[in-house]
Amino acid sequence: MNTNSYSNKDRIKKKKDLQEGGAVGEHRKYIDRINLCMNQIDGLYYMAARKMGIKDNTLILFYVLNDRKPHTQKEICEEWLIPRTTINTIVRENVKEGRIRLENAGHKKEKQIFLTEKGRLYADHILKSVYEAEEKAVERTLKEFSPELLTGLEAFTGYLKEEFQREILDKGVR
Repeated sequence: MNTNSYSNKDRIKKKKDLQEGGAVGEHRKYIDRINLCMNQIDGLYYMAARKMGIKDNTLILFYVLNDRKPHTQKEICEEWLIPRTTINTIVRENVKEGRIRLENAGHKKEKQIFLTEKGRLYADHILKSVYEAEEKAVERTLKEFSPELLTGLEAFTGYLKEEFQREILDKGVR
């Protein structure tokens, strides 16, 4: 067996893969499909918020707070990847409106955010149709696909965070 010709075939295949987006893009079609889905999902929430006459990040904030648990601005920013200044602005607007109250969280600077009664009613109002649409969509999805689909998506998200941290965020863009 001529190992040299095998190496040449291997090199030719690798070169072709690279030209077609292979090697690095071996799973490109899956990544593109995931990104398209995520972008469309984000767009749906954006369009829903606009239809309700609110900012999309306001919808997200009330979505987060509607679990009735305390959250800090820092936690929301880190988990939902929303700029701190954006959350700060939305929180201040809704404190003025009487929908949100802030309480000390043990740290001088960090405060926990809670919905007031007015805020709970507002959240219930704006989130009712969102929750109904989500429930129907997930019910239909789970009839066709295993709940492992969600576990896989969570795993992908975690791996992607790790790789972005390692390849981009820690290094900076070259």
